Amino acid sequence: MTQTVFENAIEADGLVKHYGEVQALDGLDLTVEAGTVFGLLGPNGAGKSTTVRILTTLSTPDSGSARVAGHDVQRDPLKVRRTIGVVGQKHGCDMEATGRENLVLQAELYGISGGRRRAQEQLERFDLADAADRQVKTYSGGMQRRLDVALGLIHRPQVLFLDEPTTGLDPEARALMWAEIERLAREEGMTILLTTHYLEEADRLASRLAIVDRGRIVARGTPDELKAELEGDAVQVELAGDDGGTAQIALERVAGLGDVLIDGRTLHARAANGAAAIPAVLAALESVGVRAASVTLARPSLDDVYLRHAGRAYEGAAA
Repeated sequence: MTQTVFENAIEADGLVKHYGEVQALDGLDLTVEAGTVFGLLGPNGAGKSTTVRILTTLSTPDSGSARVAGHDVQRDPLKVRRTIGVVGQKHGCDMEATGRENLVLQAELYGISGGRRRAQEQLERFDLADAADRQVKTYSGGMQRRLDVALGLIHRPQVLFLDEPTTGLDPEARALMWAEIERLAREEGMTILLTTHYLEEADRLASRLAIVDRGRIVARGTPDELKAELEGDAVQVELAGDDGGTAQIALERVAGLGDVLIDGRTLHARAANGAAAIPAVLAALESVGVRAASVTLARPSLDDVYLRHAGRAYEGAAA
C-alpha cells in the first residue's frame, strides 16, 4: 500500500456526541503528529472510546469534524478505513477459528495478495506460530490480545488505534504488549493512538498525551512537560475521620502549602519543600482536632496532573 506522509495523522475539531441525555464528548479537540505514540488518558466514561469510534468511522459526531491520514471521517469513511488499523476493547477474532484462519480471512477482506504468507509473518512476529492451528478459544488472554494486534496490522496501516489494549491482562502479558507497542513506534514509525486508564502505561509509552475528563481535554503535552508544570512536592494526607472540610481550611492557612484539595478522606496539596511542610501540616491538623492516619510525600505524577486539571483524584474518577 502506498502511504502518503502527513504532518498530522489525526485532527479533530469541536467533537460533540450525546447518547440520550448523556454527553459523551463536549467540544473535544485533538491533534496527533504523524509517527508518534499519542496517549488519550482518562477514567472510564471520560469519552476516550467515543472519540476512537468517531475517528475510526464507527460512529458519527453530533457536531464537529475529524480527519485521519488526510481523509474526512464523515465524507471519506472508506478511505479512512483503508489507512487505519483498530484494536478495540473487545476481542475482534473468531474464537472458533484458528489463529491462522483469522489472519488469512482478514488479509482476504483487505484484498492482500499473498495473504497466507502475510498471515505467517504476523504469527511469527507475535510469537503465535506454535499455536497457529489451534482454535483461538484455547489461547490465553495475552495470546488473544496479541492476535488482535496482528489482525489490526496485517494490512500495514498508517495509523493504529489501540483502545485499552492491556485491560484484563496479567502483568507479564501487559509487559509484552508494551514492548510490542514500543517496537512498532521505534522500528516502523507508525502513528499510534493509545487510549488507556493506566497512568503508568501512558507515562511509559506515550511521547505526547492528552488527559480527557467528562468529554473534554483538560491538559495536553509530553508526560514530563505536564509533570514539570507542578512545582514542588505532592503532599497527601489520609484522615482518620470524616472531617475533611475542617482539615482543608486548616491546611489552606499553612505557609508554603498550595493547591489544597479534599477528595473523600484524602487531602492533596503541593509544597515547595515537602519535608519542611509536613511538621506544619500535622501541627495545623492537631490545632483543629483532626487526626491524620498517614502522610505521604512524592514527586509530581500524572495523578497529580489529573488532580490539578480535573479537581479530583484520578483513582476515584476511574472507579
